[in-house]
Amino acid sequence: MTTDFDYTLPPAVRRISGSFRLVGWISFWTQVVLAAISSLVLMFALVNLGARSGQSSNPGTGVGLLFAALGLVAVYFSAFWAFRYTRLGRRLRSRDTAKRPSPKDAIQALRLGTAISMVGMLITLFGSQALIGSLLGKALAQPQGGTVFVPGNINQYVEAFDIFVVQANTNTLLAHFVSLAATLWLLRTVNRA
Repeated sequence: MTTDFDYTLPPAVRRISGSFRLVGWISFWTQVVLAAISSLVLMFALVNLGARSGQSSNPGTGVGLLFAALGLVAVYFSAFWAFRYTRLGRRLRSRDTAKRPSPKDAIQALRLGTAISMVGMLITLFGSQALIGSLLGKALAQPQGGTVFVPGNINQYVEAFDIFVVQANTNTLLAHFVSLAATLWLLRTVNRA
């Protein structure tokens, strides 16, 4: 005679469920923190770019910020997907086998998570290339050696703000890497079972 209290999950399902929950939460919070920091910096960059619009600006900056913003949107979607991993882990612990997702469903979710991370990483890399190209153009246009500051167009000089935007884009790239690493680790865990 068995009761609901005697029910135990198979060890493989218990291990996979715990992995989905733990790795999902780590991935989720890491991505949220990195995305929030990048969002604040990129919002500041967009406001600053709008304030400078009267002066000549490097065209790579606008394209770079666009790709960086699109990569950031992909991070938020990826963070949502990591949250779904935690819910999937909870559903795997269900006593009702009809509610428990199949291994095929888990693998499909992981494949989609991998695709989201890869596309987001590619978009963010395009943003990085445009932003760094813009900085290189500014650096090459600056007078070398004993630089004398000439009042006028301040945008021709590399500023700390420009490096701050590159750092925000790098944080976005790191968030995509964390998501991809977590998803691949979970895929390995599922395939090992």
